[in-house]
Parts: sequence; C-alpha cells; structure tokens
Amino acid sequence: MDELKSVAVIGSTGSVGEQALDVISSMPEKFHAIALAAGSNEKRLNEQIKLFQPKAVFLASGLSSTTNITKKIYQPLEEIVVRDDVDIVLAASSGLDGLPSIIAALRAGKKVALANKEALVVGGPAVRQALEFGKPYGAELRPVDSEHSAIWQCLWGESIDQVQQLILTASGGAFRNLSISELDNVTPNEALKHPTWQMGPKVTIDSATLFNKGLEALEARWLFDIPLEKIDILQHRESVIHSMVEFIDGSVKAQLGVPDMRLPIQIALSYPSRLPMQPAPKLNLVEYESLNFSKVNSKKFPALEIVIEAGKREDTTAAALSGADEVAVANFLDEKCRFTDIAKLLHEVIQTHEPQKNPNLDDLLAAEKWGRDFVAQILNQGERV
Repeated sequence: MDELKSVAVIGSTGSVGEQALDVISSMPEKFHAIALAAGSNEKRLNEQIKLFQPKAVFLASGLSSTTNITKKIYQPLEEIVVRDDVDIVLAASSGLDGLPSIIAALRAGKKVALANKEALVVGGPAVRQALEFGKPYGAELRPVDSEHSAIWQCLWGESIDQVQQLILTASGGAFRNLSISELDNVTPNEALKHPTWQMGPKVTIDSATLFNKGLEALEARWLFDIPLEKIDILQHRESVIHSMVEFIDGSVKAQLGVPDMRLPIQIALSYPSRLPMQPAPKLNLVEYESLNFSKVNSKKFPALEIVIEAGKREDTTAAALSGADEVAVANFLDEKCRFTDIAKLLHEVIQTHEPQKNPNLDDLLAAEKWGRDFVAQILNQGERV
C-alpha cells in the first residue's frame, strides 16, 4: 500500500476514535486524518484539529459561541463522508446519529471501517442495501470490533457457504466471578472495571451484562450475511482468541492477539495489505499458562438470550431493545436503577413491543425511539421492574 490514504474519523473524541488517530499518527506516510467528526467534546476536537490539520470537521452538538473552529472547514457529516478526497470512513461514533452518514458513504462507494454496533443492530438491512448499491463504485464494509475483525480475517480466501458456524468469544465482563445473588448490589464504578479491555462507559456496562455480546452476534449476522442460528458464543476469560470460524469439514480457524483495539483498527485501514508496524504489544503465548473456555451462564446473564431472541425475529424488536438499553444503562450509571434491572427492563421491552415485519429504515428508527421512551417512562414513574 504505497499511496497515502485519507481517513475521515467519525467519533474522533471517543475511545475507538482516539485509538484510530494513534494508529494514523504513527504512520503519516500511510494515512492522513482528512476529516474529524465528534459528538459534543468541542475542547478535545479543537485539540485534535491542531494536531491533525483536517480539511473538514463536524460537531454533532453544534459549535459554541466561543469556538475556535473556523467555519471554513466546518461541514455537515453526510457531506464529509462522500467527499472526493476521502478514501476511508472510520465510523466509530456511538448510537444512531452516525447511521445516515454510514449509509451515505457506502452508497457513494467508500470503504467504511465500522466500529458502530447500533448501525447494524438497528439498521442492518439498510446498511446491507447501501453496501450492495455501492459495491460497483468500490464500497466495502470492514469490521473494526476485535471479534468481527477476527472473523473477517479468518474468512479471507474462504467462501461463506463453507462456514459451519461462527464462534464469538466473551471475556465475561466485570462480574464474571460474582454469583447471581451478588449482582443486585453492584455499583456503576464496579461495573466499569472491565478485566481485559479499555472502553467507553456504555459498552463497558453492556459487556458486564453481556448485552454487548448479543449485539455482536447480530452484527455478525449482517456483516457476514449468515443466520444467527450459525453463530455461537463462548466465554473465554483471557480474551486472547477473539473469534473462531468452523468450516463444514470440521476445520477451525482462530485469530489471536493481545486485547488492544489498535490492531483491528490498523487492519481495517490497511486492508488488503498487512503493515510491518505493530500497534499493539506482541502476543507471547508462553505468558499464558492456559486458555479457558466455557458456556455462558444464561441465568446470570439473561440480557444475552433476550438480544439473540430479538435478532432471530428480524423485525423491529432488536431496534427497540437497542434504544431501551441506551436508557437503562444511562440510568444505571446515574444510580437510578440497579444493575439487574437492565435485563428486566429489556425483558419488558421484548414482551411489550408490537413488532413490524419487513421494516424499512424509518420503521427501525421509530422502534428504537419507542424502546427509549418505554424504558424512560417506566423509570420516571418509579415502577418496579
């Protein structure tokens, strides 16, 4: 890969966005951050602008009256991602705000490195349609999450119709060593102490409930166009094997690495090449006395089965759950509900939601909003769940 690649980093002030910029800045002869987009952290965005000198920027919350960001480089997000000088769009924002820009980028034939779960969980069909539309113009969808990057790498040179199953691994989150009875009284600070990964607060809580792993199964379904029935999840405490692919002849491929998001980010940016720069610590298997695997305890982590069930319906239920979880997690972080209430609220959603079959994007977005409103109403009224 000799030519300089221009990258638009969406969600540049978040955890994945910051790590992406670390990768980009380590190889200035390979990558250039041509555009930056953030949610509301204007101060950090200003700092990034000084460091990377982008040609375009966007702030979802809008610029403050005292901003140092010049209007000359300020541009709407959906215009940024289709710029002629953008080669790769790294979509690392959280939530659904970035979904329209992801669809626009794919339809315009851009390479999209995706680290946004909600885009596929809520808008999976729309994203797949945009990808198919944009493929004649060069569109690609490259996974950034470590589990999906692992599957993607295992599938290089393989045919999807020869896959028996995909196997995602889960660390078990912050409470993997606690009993079910102990989970009622855990605190947000305890839930934010993930044993192997450094992530933002929302995804760290979702990892503690394993809701995150259910979302990853749904992501894999849309990324690789494979039914959920062919996706399994194993608990793997060391987080060294990120995912596996079993083929119809019984062969199994696995991708291993130290838990560090910078490597899958670099792979998504450099594909189809591999670069000699090693952005993460080198894996030394001798340091691990053993690698352990077990089935997930569904009674301890009920949120996982709830998400999988919603995904199998392939209607608006998963979108409703995604919105519901956003509100439930925010309330837990604010100490307005218990950790175990999150799964109970999700159960209420899947029992109450009236799903719509064959939904379009507007239907999915409406369901996501319904999920948010439904959980907010329960919690605001102080109802027990």
